[in-house]
Amino acid sequence: MKETNAWSLNGFLGLLLFIIGGGIGVFLLTQERIMPGIILIILGLIFVSTITAVNPNEASVITFFGSYLGTIRKSGLWLIVPFSTRKKISLRVRNFNSVKLKVNDIEGNPIEIAAVIVFKVVDTYKALFDVDSYEKFVEIQSETALRHVASKYPYDRFESEGYSLRGNADEVAAELSLELQQRLSVAGVEVIESRLTHLAYSTEIASSMLQRQQASAILSARQIIVDGAVGMVQLAIARLESEGLHLDEERKAAMINNLLVAIVSDRSASPVINTGSLY
Repeated sequence: MKETNAWSLNGFLGLLLFIIGGGIGVFLLTQERIMPGIILIILGLIFVSTITAVNPNEASVITFFGSYLGTIRKSGLWLIVPFSTRKKISLRVRNFNSVKLKVNDIEGNPIEIAAVIVFKVVDTYKALFDVDSYEKFVEIQSETALRHVASKYPYDRFESEGYSLRGNADEVAAELSLELQQRLSVAGVEVIESRLTHLAYSTEIASSMLQRQQASAILSARQIIVDGAVGMVQLAIARLESEGLHLDEERKAAMINNLLVAIVSDRSASPVINTGSLY
């Protein structure tokens, strides 16, 4: 079953009926017509008791002796079915901040992860009657979905291609939103957005993983430097030969060695002037 619109009338009409019925009832009592006066006063009280106020971004769910009559979403003062009960539910956009969860990524490394979930109620019937407590349901399902998504990817990709939690935060958040929507649709909740708010290695492996990241960064930087150095050496040899300066293989090897050492070295090169012959 889904949410439906409840029967309702303008609440000011109920106030008017209460005033008219109460006024006539009091008048009849003064005229010693007791029974009609009491009946009108009781009817007036019934009318005023069925008036309910609905605030903006709020809904009032109406039930009548256990039967669902519908939901009033429009803000204002409304007259509803007598002897029915109403329960207010917020339609505002809300945030849920998960606690820091300790999860093993797909490679078995323990990580800490947390997320913020932005949601709102779109079906009041499901939110109130299909789950025990939709707010608690959102909390538990959000943490469950976050654990599941985090366990599908590695924290980081050091050598291979593919998604990682650290390198593809937007894609991971989109998948988290999709899985959450599938889980929370039974509670009449729409997931507007989800974002990772915390991502880190657990303390027991954080130092070793930091060293691994630093080593990987140094290796990548060295590879770029070596590629650039080889290109510069090739360009230098081609330039010399284009200008008619031909070097034998031994001189080429010496020049290549000197240029590579000067460029690749992590310290400033100290030139040594050769005043003799190469041979």
